[in-house]
Amino acid sequence: MSSFEGFPNNFSTCQVTDSWSWVGKLTKLYTLGLENTRIKGEFLSFVANLTRLSALSLMGNNFQGEIPGSLFQLKNLEYLDLSSSNLSGFVEFDQFSKLKKLKVLRLSDNKLSLQSKPNLGATFPQLEVLELISCNLTKFPEFLKNQYELSFLDLRNNSIHGRIPKWVWNATRETLFTLHLAHNFLTGFDQNPIILPWQNLDFVDLQSNMLHGSLPIPPQSIRNYVVRDNNYSGDISRSFCNLNNLQALDLSNNSLSGMLPKCLGNSSSLEILDLHHNSFHGSIPQICPGKNSLKMVDLSYNQLQGKVPRSMANCTHLEFLSLGNNQLSDIFPSWLGALPALQYLSLRSNGFHGMIGKPATNHEFPKLCIIDLSNNGFSGKLPSNYLDNWNSMKFVDDENHQIYFRVSPTSKRSNTYADSYDVPYSITTTAKGVELKYDATPYQLRLIDFSSNRFEGEIPAGIIGNLRALHSLNLSNNALTGQIPSSLGNLTALESLDLSQNQLSGRIPGNLAQLNFLAYFNVSHNHLWGPIPLGQQFGTFLEDSYQGNSGLCGKPLSKKCDSSISPPPSIFEEDEDSGFQIALDWYVVLPGVVSGLIVGVVAGNFWTSKNHEWLIDFSSNRFEGEIPAGIIGNLRALHSLIISNNALTGHIPSSLGNLTALESLDLSQNQLSGRIPGDLAQLNFLAYFNVFHNRLWGPIPLGQQFGTFLEDSYVGNSSLCGKPLSKKCESSRPPPPSIFEEDEDSGFQIELDWYVVLP
Repeated sequence: MSSFEGFPNNFSTCQVTDSWSWVGKLTKLYTLGLENTRIKGEFLSFVANLTRLSALSLMGNNFQGEIPGSLFQLKNLEYLDLSSSNLSGFVEFDQFSKLKKLKVLRLSDNKLSLQSKPNLGATFPQLEVLELISCNLTKFPEFLKNQYELSFLDLRNNSIHGRIPKWVWNATRETLFTLHLAHNFLTGFDQNPIILPWQNLDFVDLQSNMLHGSLPIPPQSIRNYVVRDNNYSGDISRSFCNLNNLQALDLSNNSLSGMLPKCLGNSSSLEILDLHHNSFHGSIPQICPGKNSLKMVDLSYNQLQGKVPRSMANCTHLEFLSLGNNQLSDIFPSWLGALPALQYLSLRSNGFHGMIGKPATNHEFPKLCIIDLSNNGFSGKLPSNYLDNWNSMKFVDDENHQIYFRVSPTSKRSNTYADSYDVPYSITTTAKGVELKYDATPYQLRLIDFSSNRFEGEIPAGIIGNLRALHSLNLSNNALTGQIPSSLGNLTALESLDLSQNQLSGRIPGNLAQLNFLAYFNVSHNHLWGPIPLGQQFGTFLEDSYQGNSGLCGKPLSKKCDSSISPPPSIFEEDEDSGFQIALDWYVVLPGVVSGLIVGVVAGNFWTSKNHEWLIDFSSNRFEGEIPAGIIGNLRALHSLIISNNALTGHIPSSLGNLTALESLDLSQNQLSGRIPGDLAQLNFLAYFNVFHNRLWGPIPLGQQFGTFLEDSYVGNSSLCGKPLSKKCESSRPPPPSIFEEDEDSGFQIELDWYVVLP
């Protein structure tokens, strides 16, 4: 046998000595691949017996301890991958000098401390691939000075500071194809070259650094140029128009300005053009004037003026178009409806105006899933004929197991080590009454936002009731009249419905109480009357949802309904004399396919589930004791956890950081103490966070979604500090003295039983 591969997930977690020691007897092996086989324990000691090995891959296991010295005795190794294997300890790079034939070295995502001695480069093997992602590096390894054959270099997610030294590119000027330096603290290049020095560079990823100055121009060979989230300034050079192989150009979140080069959209190879969050002005160039490959165009959050160029009707591959938050002035670009692949369209916060007429055919916008026309000057009736065409909002493709919307460029790799740039849809929209940012947009999300325009007339009842896949509908701040259609009760997936600030009249349809996942409901400032529906989610909506409708009555309003007005039928009756059973059972939900949508809230202190969604609401009871850290961290499919207004004590468990699908977390009005765990900053989809009125102290976590939460989320915790609070953190802050003692005689003990339930 010359090669052996243990296929992932075919083995349960196992100890090395029990299950794999026999492999050490296969002394004629040339290739050993045990990727993702969940091996647990010390490093494989028997590997030292396999002296003929040329390729060894042990990535994705759970070893304990250091890399043994015996590994460096495998003189024939050409390929070594130990990434994501939980290895720890110090590693001297000079040990790899013993592996003279080594060409590929991957040590990423471990707990290693890598050290490099001076003058090591002359004895280090000539690598073709070097991956050191998340390896705690603070500077470029000096042995790179002598790496004359390197094609692929990945040093992402380290702490490398300062400038990229000239000696890094001197050695690799002719050989390097792929360069990943994202998520470091780099400020620029030595000697500030106008043109990047690598002659055959295919992919450069410098995103999320501190790079500033003018944009360096890549070589003609470049396919993917990614420098988002930096401080680059100035304009875009016309030289970018001459990059005939360019597929992805991502300059978003910089300080670039000036006018966009007119030639920018002429390339037949360009697939991704992302320039959002800069300060570009002037008109949009004629994008797609001829043969093209564009799939994504994001020009949002700039200062662009004029009209949407008609040439975009030729962008037949376009999936994502975001022109929001500019200064465009135009009528509705109805000709975009002919684009067969368009799934996302945002024209929000511009100067679009006029009526949206009838579509040219019955097949306009055939794949549209999300449309945002908010904050413009559109007028006339709602575009019912368009709404009737949007079949992707009527049904969700359950056979497609894609979790997020994403653009995947066509593979045109020019080298074995060339990489590709896969981009999720990143959108900002208003839902549940707040502005939400999705760094990755769930594939099942269906959303319509026509708010803050001048639409008038009635909501088209028959048509709107057919959009059964819709999750968010926002028609607020228009001049709509007539009644709220009862057909909205058909939208069983609906989680956010905003009809506020219109001129709607009549009753609130009782069948809206059947919308079990309706998390946000707002009909304020209309002309509604009669009783508010009872039960289900309507028990969770506050008075703010109904204000400005003087004829409404019933809970949560203080105005009681006249006895002559009977409430609408409801599928839920509340027995006020039944009391409440406090001995609740909590359940652990093992994760399935997660597709986090807009946060849903479940009324009545129970949890329920929809397709791939999990929600828990135990708020406003008298639960006490600590939140069970070990168990709560296993609720990895959870989207909403609400335990507010109880008497919970102890710390906020750091294991909540495991709930990667979580979008809403409310722990307010309890007696929790300690710090807010920094792990919560890793929850990329957390749209709502509330810990007010507890006894928390210390700094508020930084970064990610925590940059979006307001001061209201933290009030009533006098010892918290840091943004968004005005109170700054001191360099050393001890915990405050305890201000709470538990009264053993308080007399209310709640027994919580926790169970594991397989979904």
